[in-house]
Amino acid sequence: MTFRPQPLTPYLSARHYFGSEQRRHRELAKLSLVQLADILNSSKSTLARIETAELMPPPDIPSRLDTAFGTDRHFHGLYELARREIHPDQYQRYMDFEARAEVIEQYGAQALPGLFQIEQYARELLQCQEDLSHEQVEERVTARMSRQDRQRSSNPPFRWAIVDEAVLRRQVGSRACMHKQLASLLEQVDTPDSKVQVMPFSAGPHSLLGGALTLLALPDGTSVAYEEGIQAGHLYEDPAVVKKWRRQYEVLRANSLPLGESAELIRTAMEDFRP
Repeated sequence: MTFRPQPLTPYLSARHYFGSEQRRHRELAKLSLVQLADILNSSKSTLARIETAELMPPPDIPSRLDTAFGTDRHFHGLYELARREIHPDQYQRYMDFEARAEVIEQYGAQALPGLFQIEQYARELLQCQEDLSHEQVEERVTARMSRQDRQRSSNPPFRWAIVDEAVLRRQVGSRACMHKQLASLLEQVDTPDSKVQVMPFSAGPHSLLGGALTLLALPDGTSVAYEEGIQAGHLYEDPAVVKKWRRQYEVLRANSLPLGESAELIRTAMEDFRP
């Protein structure tokens, strides 16, 4: 029986266009899926599912495709568009701001901010959302991890995180997962590009106790705020409103533990999760 490739719908979304471009360049190069998989050190099934838009491309695939086909940053650009489609519209706008921000200040009441999460921790959190399929979870894990790429660039943003003590105490995934996550957080407590403070239980209640907050300082001198609740988040761009959120964040920063004491509390929590 003659093999008939599945028809593609390239203009349905950026992800569909990525897949159609992969097939177009593969066929121009007269390569089968198996041959391309060997070149990319990937699998035939993964590449087949990327072409039909069943799978979000793993973050290392775009650069490998550009190298294989000599397409400069063509696939890189398509991937950047496709990964933004995973999120709701307002969050896409937030992601655009985050990608340009020079300073990122965050507070997490129940979970670590995404920019500080390790892959296993992020996956465990996303699996708690019952409306997400396994593939959707993996796509969002990939997208979340790709947001951390700037931290490893030559010009990373400056990050300041305040996390509630509850974040350190609540087990997410296995004990080994939590231990590894807290070890990663500890490494980022006091570096040239990141600071982490802990808001201890002993400080009592405060105005941001019920959710998560991110403040972004942009290159043009403006700032935006993103407040996230259980079901939805809200992006604030009005300077007066952003100023209100900043005031609350500064009060929280003043009442949180200093960097050294925060590091010690993280170490203590790590001992509770030692495998």
